[in-house]
Amino acid sequence: MAAAARLRRRLLLAVPWRWRCSPCRGGAACPSAGQIRAAFLRFFEERHGHRRLPSAPVRPRGDPRLLFVNAGMNQFKPIFLGTVHPRSELAQHRRVVNSQKCVRAGGKHNDLEDVGRDTYHHTFFEMLGNWSFGDYFKEEACSMAWELLTEVYEIPRDRLYVTYFGGDPSLGLSADEECRDVWLRLGVPASHVLPFSLKDNFWEMGDTGPCGPCTEIHYDHVGGGRNAAALVNQGNPDVVEIWNLVFMQYSREVEGNLLPLPQHHVDTGMGLERLVTVLQNKRSNYDTDLFTPILDAIHKGCRAPRYQGLVGDADVGHVNMAYRVVADHVRTLCVCITDGIYPGFSGAELVLRRILRRAVRFCSEVLQAPPGLLASLVPTVVEVLGDAYPELTRNANQIKDIINENEAAFLSSLERGRRIIERTVQQMEPSTNFPAEVAWSLYGSLGFPRDLIDLMLEEKGISLDSAAFNELALEDAKRKAGGPQAGQPGNTNTQLDVHSLAQLRSSSVPATDDSPKYAYTLGRHGHYEFSPCQATVLMLYRDQSLQKEVGAGQRCGVILDRTNFYAEQGGQDSDQGYMIRLGQQDVLFPVESVHLCGGYVIHEVTAVETLRVGDQVQLFVDEVQRLACMTNHTATHLLNFALRHVLGDSAEQRGSHVTAERLRFDFDAKGHVTVEQLQQVEQVVQDLIKKNEVVHMAEVPLTLARRVRGLRAVDEGYPDPVRIVSLGVPVENVLTCDSKAAMQTSVELCCGTHLLRTGSVEDLAIVSERQLVRGISRVIAVTGGQAKEAREVGQCLAMEVDSVSLRMQQRITSIPEMQNLSKEVGQLTQVVASTVMPQWQRKELQTSLKALQRTANTAIKKLELQQAEKKAQILLAKYCNQPVIIDTVPADSLSILMKVVNQLCHKSPGTSVLLLSPQASGEVLCACQVSKNCLPTFSAADWAVAVCTQMEGKAGGSPIVAKGSGNAKGMQGALTTALEFAQSKL
Repeated sequence: MAAAARLRRRLLLAVPWRWRCSPCRGGAACPSAGQIRAAFLRFFEERHGHRRLPSAPVRPRGDPRLLFVNAGMNQFKPIFLGTVHPRSELAQHRRVVNSQKCVRAGGKHNDLEDVGRDTYHHTFFEMLGNWSFGDYFKEEACSMAWELLTEVYEIPRDRLYVTYFGGDPSLGLSADEECRDVWLRLGVPASHVLPFSLKDNFWEMGDTGPCGPCTEIHYDHVGGGRNAAALVNQGNPDVVEIWNLVFMQYSREVEGNLLPLPQHHVDTGMGLERLVTVLQNKRSNYDTDLFTPILDAIHKGCRAPRYQGLVGDADVGHVNMAYRVVADHVRTLCVCITDGIYPGFSGAELVLRRILRRAVRFCSEVLQAPPGLLASLVPTVVEVLGDAYPELTRNANQIKDIINENEAAFLSSLERGRRIIERTVQQMEPSTNFPAEVAWSLYGSLGFPRDLIDLMLEEKGISLDSAAFNELALEDAKRKAGGPQAGQPGNTNTQLDVHSLAQLRSSSVPATDDSPKYAYTLGRHGHYEFSPCQATVLMLYRDQSLQKEVGAGQRCGVILDRTNFYAEQGGQDSDQGYMIRLGQQDVLFPVESVHLCGGYVIHEVTAVETLRVGDQVQLFVDEVQRLACMTNHTATHLLNFALRHVLGDSAEQRGSHVTAERLRFDFDAKGHVTVEQLQQVEQVVQDLIKKNEVVHMAEVPLTLARRVRGLRAVDEGYPDPVRIVSLGVPVENVLTCDSKAAMQTSVELCCGTHLLRTGSVEDLAIVSERQLVRGISRVIAVTGGQAKEAREVGQCLAMEVDSVSLRMQQRITSIPEMQNLSKEVGQLTQVVASTVMPQWQRKELQTSLKALQRTANTAIKKLELQQAEKKAQILLAKYCNQPVIIDTVPADSLSILMKVVNQLCHKSPGTSVLLLSPQASGEVLCACQVSKNCLPTFSAADWAVAVCTQMEGKAGGSPIVAKGSGNAKGMQGALTTALEFAQSKL
């Protein structure tokens, strides 16, 4: 005990070079997670000269392929790929250490559904890592790792096992004996140094790019002098990997072959949670001080028994699983919200919404906790992680507010969903799957993540009809992708025909009052609050006929006396949501689309149970989707004004379409909008957003509206009275006789739903601009977080293009190096063309890349010509004006080989030439040219075919010039054939 205490004090005092951080054994005091993290960072910084860097945010900067930063190496990708800007700070790094915040949820690396089921999966974790960028390599990396583990952390050596790459004959890769020998020289017993295959010990960034062998360090929790070599990499919980050291020494090309990298790198990663488990002598990550304070706080705030670490069947009621889920998820929520990822509608935001809702469900239903428990855990998370990541401390209040608001929004839906599941299960036949239609309504209308539905059903011992659910998802995707095609009939449940309209009117069915769709206010913290709406079913419509009743499982149109749903019109997508029957909270009718016809609003609904005329219903709009449409519709008005401001009054609107994901705007244009004009348009919109102008809306008589000077879109058919939307100027001011407001701000006739202030748009980026037909252009734009992400991606791609440009300016004499640069330009060109980014920046980069591609092509041709001239000169000296030259020469490509042949024939016009060039791949390239003096008797095409056929290959060309290829096994015979063929023709 005294010795352990002395070591902990020594660690705290940071005695240079000789600190210790021993694992606790036999009741000794354990080092804290904070001390373990600090010891790692200081060891590499102070002892081995590494530069300590802060963790990058978990929102990836400029990498649209990633939802979250999921590994320590993400921020260093440009170095590994060779695309780093030579003058950037990143390019100056040689050896680096940090502790990186990582999230693995969604995408390729997704641990979300496993969290809680065991004691080691997490959505958020910390990755300790040290890197070398062209500095040290295997010897030093292994030596440092062994020193840290055995001397600083004092992990018993006999509990550690190391693995290395055992080779792969199919790829021509031999075993990494260099790495093996390093471990043996460090004193690791041969029985603890184990070879493994490509699957376990060869790391690749992706399908192409940097890669290399890796060596892993594994820890045996049991110890006691046993040999656990047979348990390494076998999925045994007693023997776990704690550190992976990757040696990047190859590049995998598009063709699949591996080429040596010009500069070697080291990338290591060690999960802090797993390391702390080892050093605190625990068997579960959740038993360490990274989690125990959070678990204790959960227990204090709920009515469940204390956490016991149980898993599987032993965890009755899933209480322990709930503890683990909540403890893990609240850490993830804190880190993501701090780094600017909020629960939302798509991408990483949607994943975070799933995480929050999963945590809320376990808090409420399993732990029986009151509302607010999740947010109450934030101070504890900050206490555990705040020293390492001080940004958590600064944002604690904001984190709590966002969690509370999202929890409140989901709790009512959660209770309703639970009742729906219980009622459906009671009505189900034994041994049947849960109906997909009900699951789809939970997913689409109540916002239940699919994994949460599966989990709740699993707890009841039943499963979902996944095939039917996927079919509903496919139908929904097709419906969203586009309405009926030209020549196809419209939806027979939502498009009232003339007879049905006449019947409704003759039956005195009143037109739908849809004014409640405008009943919303801006509440606390800038969040919108939507008023509920109660209505009566007046008529049902199915298969082009009015009906009084529709049975369960049928899709129909529902006409109500009033609604708060927005029907598709004015270029804005319709609302989605659901309705419930009053007094029957556990039956939910999903509203999939809403249409307006002859004054009647038709809600397209799938009847889960029989629906009748006279039923009283309560309506719930999907607020996330509605708010996204409101944002994009207001942004469309800003864009319309900005385009006219920059391009002039001739930029008349020709059409628009607003969805939750993006906005589209068509307008008159004399030609393509220039880069400068696109930038100016975005700047005008930015200025209006920053002003946070009030969005004024009012209904006025159409005759008054027509008098407004500068009002846009007055020639279309509008109802009377008509709705005016004015930015920054009250509608009554716009209507005064001498007002010029409509010429100085955005004033439009519009029936759409809008934000109440322009500041809520946050940002707008035009991500596409093209001419539809001569004289009409179309722009597509995104707003808010999507716009911010588009700008970040654009900035990163601009840095990559700048980096390629600088490298191309350097004096490059190697053809393969220049070809790689050319290939990189081609890949960047494809990425720039397809990535969501500001259009003005896309145009700029495309112009730069075209110029770079021309420069690269010219440089390659010049280098090839220089190389060809040298080889031709050597051959001319060797054969000295002989009528036929047949030989083998080294050439990197068929293009170079052909140039050598051309040079020889140019300098010696009477000579016919055939050259072969064996390649490392086993292929042999062939190029030939026949002197014009030998035509038509001697044909180059016939010559090449005869030679390549001998090598089991193919060839083709003209009587003068031909080329081909074959197999190296037949090369000697091919040379003989070449000579015999030439002799027979001369």
